[in-house]
Amino acid sequence: MANITLHKGDCIEMMQKTAPHSVDLILTDPPYNLGNFMKNRSTNLQKMRENFFGAAGWDDLEYDEWVKSMSSFFRESVRVLKPGGSMLVFMSIIKVETLIRLAEKNGLYYKTTGIWHKLNPMPRNMNLHFVNSTEAWVYFTYKAKTGTFNNGGKMIHDFYESAVVSNGEKRAGRHPTQKPIQLMEHFISLLTHAGDIVMDPFMGSGSTAVAAQNLGRDFIGIELNDEYFEIAQQRIGQQRSGVEYKLANDA
Repeated sequence: MANITLHKGDCIEMMQKTAPHSVDLILTDPPYNLGNFMKNRSTNLQKMRENFFGAAGWDDLEYDEWVKSMSSFFRESVRVLKPGGSMLVFMSIIKVETLIRLAEKNGLYYKTTGIWHKLNPMPRNMNLHFVNSTEAWVYFTYKAKTGTFNNGGKMIHDFYESAVVSNGEKRAGRHPTQKPIQLMEHFISLLTHAGDIVMDPFMGSGSTAVAAQNLGRDFIGIELNDEYFEIAQQRIGQQRSGVEYKLANDA
């Protein structure tokens, strides 16, 4: 039976509640800190999307604050990761170099950078310049140069294509930077075994949790925002068959 534990609160404080060297994979989509950057761009995105991330208030730290925050996140990540464990972090392409530097400084081994290509991206500013249809992901291992990689002898490209979140998923998750469950399942299948522990310290509305649950992995999720935390609980609760669910007492 899979075990799911959810913590509501600051990711660093909540990660400290996790036993050292107990997590097999950290799969997460932290804030890219592009809010201020996007506000100064000539874009019609806010008109096209009601829950535009640039106006959400959680993606607009000053650069130095963001670097400090991410460094603390990596420091706590290596405390909870098992030796030989893996970490895959989604990030804006323009922040990848900084992300790698911070991760390596905190003891992670950089493996590769890949791309998620969205087959049906939002066509904003399509008559002005190239449509933004990609996001980067960065793959690390801890205390090993090779971790779990269930490729079954097949060549797996560092390029994954899928549609963005379907209307059904979007209604269930309602998050401005929501990732498709299919995408998260792809990485969980490759980088873990059944019964392993997957952690998402920036859980949002719970797509990683649902993916882990679908694949029979244990899951630890952390989310600061009350609204998205409640949505994640609802999504997990709708398919709790064969799952032991625990809401951590973080009060």
